[in-house]
Amino acid sequence: MDTRFTDEQDEIRRALRELLHKRCGTEDVRAAVDRAEGHDPGLWTALAEHLGLPGLALPEEYGGVGCTLTEVALAAEELGRTLAPTPFLATAVLAAPLLLALGTGAQRAELLPRIAAGGLTAALAVPGTRLGTALALTGPPAADWAGGGRAGGVQARRTAEGWRLYGEADQVLDGHSAGLLLVPAHAGGYARSRVLLFLVAGDAPGVVRTRRTALDPTRGQARVQLRHAPAELLGDEDTDIHPALAALGDAAAAVLAGEAVGAAGRVLERTVEYVKQREQFGRPIGSFQAVKHRLADVYVAVRAARSAAYCAAWATAHGERVGGVALAQALEALRTAAGEGIQLHGGIGFTWEHEAHLYFKRAAGDELLFGPVHRLRDHAAGRAGLFEGAGVAM
Repeated sequence: MDTRFTDEQDEIRRALRELLHKRCGTEDVRAAVDRAEGHDPGLWTALAEHLGLPGLALPEEYGGVGCTLTEVALAAEELGRTLAPTPFLATAVLAAPLLLALGTGAQRAELLPRIAAGGLTAALAVPGTRLGTALALTGPPAADWAGGGRAGGVQARRTAEGWRLYGEADQVLDGHSAGLLLVPAHAGGYARSRVLLFLVAGDAPGVVRTRRTALDPTRGQARVQLRHAPAELLGDEDTDIHPALAALGDAAAAVLAGEAVGAAGRVLERTVEYVKQREQFGRPIGSFQAVKHRLADVYVAVRAARSAAYCAAWATAHGERVGGVALAQALEALRTAAGEGIQLHGGIGFTWEHEAHLYFKRAAGDELLFGPVHRLRDHAAGRAGLFEGAGVAM
């Protein structure tokens, strides 16, 4: 593994940071989350036209850039620094890889170029609140995460007019504004119950979408209700979607780790700047040994998490599954950095006017969606067999 970034990777970082610096300041973020879409469509268009961000990891034959997971994680790190509210995670990280892995040739040819151009956004609508389990981050991939029976999850029924879906999904990232929904649903009744993946147009009849109030306002979420909504099967009925979801989960975890590291690094930078300016007893509080020690601990945590994130991105591309561990370390580093940032900013750090609380909410919100940290680590340890045959010390 070569830990040095290439010139192309450095250029991606530079161009993305410059664009976000101009168009994604704190006030821009607050204004964007108050929009009906939950993000600034103009910024998303700029990211697509100037940097090709939606199709960064898509093959060139579908209008993408053809980059590796490392470049995606690098882009996510820059987005995380500003907490940029964009459909990047929902569309480019979660939905597009599933379309690429499971879609038919016709489906890929129709949908992926539109996603790469930024004209189509998509969302993965997992029933209930089991996104982490669906992606095999906190539980086995074959677990009944999609809900069983008609009392839970989403049900699929074939009719003379085609497939129809009925049910509800909560915590759908960008589900209120996505043009396309990818919905896992039970099909075959109780005798041949299996989970298939369906495509549903966001404005299809029978689709009711309600934006939810989320802990992290920079991650727009929605409740999606499907009332006999028309749907198209993604791929074919014999496809087992669980391996694809597990592979997606590991890649998404590496990208999310990069994003969390970017946020943690930015919090640390802002806190260091502040403690150099704030004075107490006639001297900057950054000169106090106790403050230096606290920030040194944060620095070590952020650097270690950053190494883990990029190691996970590289390893995932080579068939290893360590994304969950890297995500756990990155979320812990972000929570630590944001917590110390709030404390060391003093009274102003606790106010809604300051941005510190947004970073803390990002850490807490991501744990609710993909974690928590201890379950990420527990599942990774169990999958690796770390404690098999281990005795209990008395």
